[in-house]
Amino acid sequence: MKLFFSPTSPYVRKVMVLLHETDQLRDVELLETATTPMSPAEPLLAKAPLTKVPALERPDGPTLFDSRVICAFLNERAQAGLYRDGARHWDVLTLEALADGILDAALLITYEGRMRPEDKQWDDWSDAQWTKIVRACAALNQRWMAHLSGQLDMGQIAVACALGYLDFRHDARGWRKGNDALAAWFETFAARPSMIATQPPA
Repeated sequence: MKLFFSPTSPYVRKVMVLLHETDQLRDVELLETATTPMSPAEPLLAKAPLTKVPALERPDGPTLFDSRVICAFLNERAQAGLYRDGARHWDVLTLEALADGILDAALLITYEGRMRPEDKQWDDWSDAQWTKIVRACAALNQRWMAHLSGQLDMGQIAVACALGYLDFRHDARGWRKGNDALAAWFETFAARPSMIATQPPA
C-alpha cells in the first residue's frame, strides 16, 4: 500500500497514529505530497480526484480517502477494535466526527490567514470558526472525559490529533482555557509513543 501524506496534516496524523498503534507502519510506503486547494498535487489527480491527503493506494482496489475511511479500513485490516462494538461504536464515531469538525474549523482559519490575500482576509469569519472550536472543546471537557479516559479507540486518537493541531497552528488562541480536564488528558495522551513519533515538524 502507498500513503500519500503531508507531515503537517492533522488528518494524516490520525492515520499515522493508527498505523503506529496497530503495528502496520511497515506495510505502507509513505509518499510525501505537497497539495493545497490552489495548487493540487498532480500525482494525486488520477487516484484521488479531490487531491487531498491522506489518500491510501491499494493493490487490490480503488484509492481510499478521506481520513475516516482510511482509518476504518486500516482498523478492520488489523482487527484492532478501535471502533468498538454495540452502543460504544456510535460514541466513537461521534467523537471522531467532533474531532474532525474541530480540524475543519481550524483549517479554515489557517487557510484564511495563509492563502487569502491580506486585504481580503475576514477576521469575523476566523473568529466564528474559533467559536465552533471553543464549543467543541467545552463539550469534550464536560461530557466526554469518561470515554476519553477509557480503552484506546479511534475517537481518542482523533481528538488528540485535533488538539495537537490547535497547538501547532493556533496555540495563541488558547483552547485549554476553562478545559482543565481535557488539557490534563491531552498531556497524558500526547506522551504516547505514537503521538511523539507523529508530531508535525516545528
